Amino acid sequence: MRQIVDLAHACRLINHGPTVLVSSEHEGQRNVMAAAWSMPVEFTPPRVAVVIDKRTFTRELVQASGRFALNIPCRAIADLTYTVGSTSGRDEDKFARYGIASFAGTALALPLIEGCVAWLECRRIAEPHSEEAYDTFFGEVVAAQADARVFVNGRWAFDDSNAALRTLHHLGGGRFGVTSNTVQGRVLRSLP
Repeated sequence: MRQIVDLAHACRLINHGPTVLVSSEHEGQRNVMAAAWSMPVEFTPPRVAVVIDKRTFTRELVQASGRFALNIPCRAIADLTYTVGSTSGRDEDKFARYGIASFAGTALALPLIEGCVAWLECRRIAEPHSEEAYDTFFGEVVAAQADARVFVNGRWAFDDSNAALRTLHHLGGGRFGVTSNTVQGRVLRSLP
């Protein structure tokens, strides 16, 4: 059900603040970690920011390779999301240990996580001060995909039929909120 997302709409994939899974690969080593803090920072070209702690193996791989992917998990993989955010991949491959299925990204061949509802492949924009002082990494989105069952015409479309595919929002301690149905806003009329 994956579809290519026009880069003009790529930032909409994380604009609503979901938890993301940051996947990385360098010289045959790969890893995935959960991150609660990510956001779009520019629309054209699409750029994102994500916090990757100094202690993580993912950070080492991102710095070495200059690339990373943001995978947007959903309710159906909440346990996996919590697990990869609570364990280290420094000593063993999380993909092998937990049976994480992945596929190669179309632009950067990064491991993208099956079961997610959207994927953004990013080239790192080196910002040494932000990385060191705030653990914040910036990336230019070079390719994006989303599950056509929940991302339609460049927008999220959550409804009663796709509850298991709703995105996760970290609340702490292994608890997540999930998105609800969408509401269409209308422009208010001016008062006379």
